Amino acid sequence: MAVVTATALDFPIFRQEFGEGPLVYLDSAATSQKPERVLEAMDRAYRTRHASVHRGVYPLAAQSTEDFEGARERIAEWIGATPAETIFTSNATAAINLVARSYVQPGDRVLLTEMEHHSNIVPWQLVGAEIEYVPVDEHGVLDLGAFDDLLERQRPKLVAVAHVSNVLGTLNPVAEIAARAREAGAVVLVDGAQAAPHLAVDMAQVGADFYAFTGHKMYGPTGIGVLYGRRELLEEMPPLIGGGHMISRVEWGESSWNELPWKFEAGTSPIAEAIGLGAAVDWLAEVGMDAIHEHEADLTAYALERLRELPRITTYGPPAEQRGALVSFAYEGAHPHDVAEILGSRNVCVRAGHHCAQPLMRKLGVPATTRASFGVYNTRADVDRLVEGLERVSELLRLD
Repeated sequence: MAVVTATALDFPIFRQEFGEGPLVYLDSAATSQKPERVLEAMDRAYRTRHASVHRGVYPLAAQSTEDFEGARERIAEWIGATPAETIFTSNATAAINLVARSYVQPGDRVLLTEMEHHSNIVPWQLVGAEIEYVPVDEHGVLDLGAFDDLLERQRPKLVAVAHVSNVLGTLNPVAEIAARAREAGAVVLVDGAQAAPHLAVDMAQVGADFYAFTGHKMYGPTGIGVLYGRRELLEEMPPLIGGGHMISRVEWGESSWNELPWKFEAGTSPIAEAIGLGAAVDWLAEVGMDAIHEHEADLTAYALERLRELPRITTYGPPAEQRGALVSFAYEGAHPHDVAEILGSRNVCVRAGHHCAQPLMRKLGVPATTRASFGVYNTRADVDRLVEGLERVSELLRLD
């Protein structure tokens, strides 16, 4: 088993003193904490190297542009893409909206799944697509037989699917899904927000036409995301936002567009954020994605084991070997918000709510769940603290 060399000590937030014991952060599916490496890179970008990119010819501007585009090159290499196919957006949501607005027309058929985040449902509704949903079975796994049937009957223009469900933790077979969709003539978008921080992701292996992920979930800053797009499709798609930087030439009555990827990057770029994401990718590469995956798989399996020892706890989703790094559960007799508040009082940070997946919650028959999600900084001791906190929930709410 590969060993993760990173620890909580690499993250300044964990060096603080707290009254109820050390901070146990189990909400990385919402946003991850930031290692020193990322904070230093962004601080340096603002303190000593800040200038607008692509515009100035003076040395400081040239250095800033080199840092910015250098980050893009390293991120592209990290996902097995070219820089031209690696578009900076503000987050994964913006990346999906870009595809929805620029590639899909009203009335086009789009095939989604019942486990999608709102960010992979609402954009397709807004453009007026005709949407069908692949069902999720009782184990939290996609019904691929139904998927094949919908592909044959609906002949969708686009299939959009989460790589990892942010509620169930389900690790979907996206390469297989992409291959089946391609045979049916559909283009494939994968929402990789919950996968990119935890798995080695290579575009050639995934086989998707579009892949979206976000910086702040993968130890980078907020305000920066990435859309990978197959070059032939990006060349054909019109830009979503017009303005400076995305143009080649502007006339009084018409304009022509810049080359990829800048055609889709209007306005002043998120310079420090891109540099920070580049630093996060460098750090992840050094730690090793295989080691991270093995470490978090162990934590997830251990969490499922410990949670199932507790009375009144129902966990949702597939077995550990088919999961990403999270567990959602319900506590019989206790509202998820009460559970999260009691855990929070003991410095155990979890998420409670519908997790931006209301249709899936209705499918599960619950209004909300409590979710524990893991990062490279977590240990089995953190899972034990979670279980201890849940035992305290029962005492405080007098559920026994």
